[in-house]
Amino acid sequence: MFDALPATALAFMAWRWPQIEPYFVDLERRALNDQTVGAWLADWSRVAELIEESYWRLYVATSANTNDEETQGLFSVFLDETQPAVRAVEQRLKQKLLASGLEPAGFEIALRNMRAEVALYREANLPLLADEKALGTTHQKIRGAQSVDWEGQSLTLLQLNAHVDSPDRGVREKAWRLAAERRAKDREAINQNWQSYLRLRDQMAKNAGLPDYVEYRWQQLLRFAYTPQECADFHAAIAQEVVPAASRVFERRRQRLGVDRLRPWDAAWDLHVDSASKPALRPYQTTDELIRKTGAIFRRLDPALGDHFDVMAREGLLDLDNRPNKAVGAYCTTYAAARRPFIFMNAVGLHVDLLTLIHESGHAFHWAESYQQPYFQNRGLDYQPIEFVEVASTTMEYLTAPYLSDPEIGFYSPEDAIRAETEHLEAAILFWPNLAVIDAFQLWAYTHIDEALDPARCDATWAELTRAYVPDIDWGGLDDALGSGWQHKAIMFESPLYYVEYGLAQLAAIQIWRQWERDPAGALAQYRAALGLGSTRGLPELYQEAGARLAWDAAALREAVRFVTARLDALESQSTY
Repeated sequence: MFDALPATALAFMAWRWPQIEPYFVDLERRALNDQTVGAWLADWSRVAELIEESYWRLYVATSANTNDEETQGLFSVFLDETQPAVRAVEQRLKQKLLASGLEPAGFEIALRNMRAEVALYREANLPLLADEKALGTTHQKIRGAQSVDWEGQSLTLLQLNAHVDSPDRGVREKAWRLAAERRAKDREAINQNWQSYLRLRDQMAKNAGLPDYVEYRWQQLLRFAYTPQECADFHAAIAQEVVPAASRVFERRRQRLGVDRLRPWDAAWDLHVDSASKPALRPYQTTDELIRKTGAIFRRLDPALGDHFDVMAREGLLDLDNRPNKAVGAYCTTYAAARRPFIFMNAVGLHVDLLTLIHESGHAFHWAESYQQPYFQNRGLDYQPIEFVEVASTTMEYLTAPYLSDPEIGFYSPEDAIRAETEHLEAAILFWPNLAVIDAFQLWAYTHIDEALDPARCDATWAELTRAYVPDIDWGGLDDALGSGWQHKAIMFESPLYYVEYGLAQLAAIQIWRQWERDPAGALAQYRAALGLGSTRGLPELYQEAGARLAWDAAALREAVRFVTARLDALESQSTY
């Protein structure tokens, strides 16, 4: 009967649960043994990938236009009807496979994951999981509608970043304050959204019989290789090894700007305003140019990666332009049935857009390489360990840097390429303390729900953490903006406790970069081979296959910081700025 499934998710998306259910009934009824399990998993994979792709196509459509009520309605039906029913029946399929005692080749990690998922599953959480997705849509709608008037022109807050990065300090301050004022108008709505998230997630943990949402989320994210305590150890290592290095970066920035003290519009970790007050880097004029030149970089780096990118460009799988009512942020997902990655972002002409596209392309390469795995449970989006998913993307940021000044590609002159790499590496150092703030805030919030339900307590905790890990910024007279900084970190709302991955991945990416400088072909071969493993290995093994070590200790951070700062010193000696 599986031959009757639609060939594409575009046709499958219109199906309602009564049309889908018979396929799962068939899977539940079949006998499982050594001879049948391969075909059974293949059929389960086929229907599962159609369902996953349908979800993501609807998600992408609602992200592309947050005011599209028709698509929002279709997505709501999927979240309210189809997804809970699928989760319920897949729970039974997992139990069936586990009860059989069968261990298909290459399925060891998938079975381990299934055991954790079966243990976590509660039917009472199915409607809550749907409500969680709906809260995400609400949050996107709030942020997607945020725009300001800038000299008679309506700009989204992302478009306003072109002025936040201005070499004119007065312009930067004006743009920064305007953005802060606009965000403040949605403060109460975001507070309510946050409180709804907290209550809902706390209830999910209670339904699962767990003491708090941190433990629930750890199991939901299939984190077997490290604990919340090791995350706290990572924060302490960042304070010891990275915060002093970040202070040196900030001091160089202060000297370049010629100011007595750094204010928020001078010194956010991801701002690019410190190169002798030069205008913000503008690597491209149109998104077509951005796509064409980025594709050229990947072809020069590795022909196979270039081919993956070219397929996305040809088939319209890159939605890059920023526009009104488009959800903020960037992501790469996979259309599993079509075996195609898709990239969503908000490009406004800045260097950060180029970095974002390179980063998201790393995710795309991961999905493209892992399509070789025969079973969905070894390549599906929710089955890939996100700590390694971010290694795939972050590594690309480092390996592509030498090509930014390639005259045949045409992004930057040699001097501007030095500036771009300098800004990127300085941001890498500044990122780890920023990560510690976000990760520590989340660990606090989800283990102190009663306190975190009070927005004023959240503001105080955020301000305290920011001052501890980023002590070099003067927030005098801006206490409200400092305290409410947690409100515009979308990842904390829509992807809770998902941020430490970036710090672990950056540490691994720098290790791979070091190896690449010694042996480019060998390092890239290792990288691609590791991506192709999908989720068939444990997290430490995936890191090792890629040429890195899963680490959160002070020694590993110290080595990485020394390597990056040595590169920064070399770039400074080459620059004429």
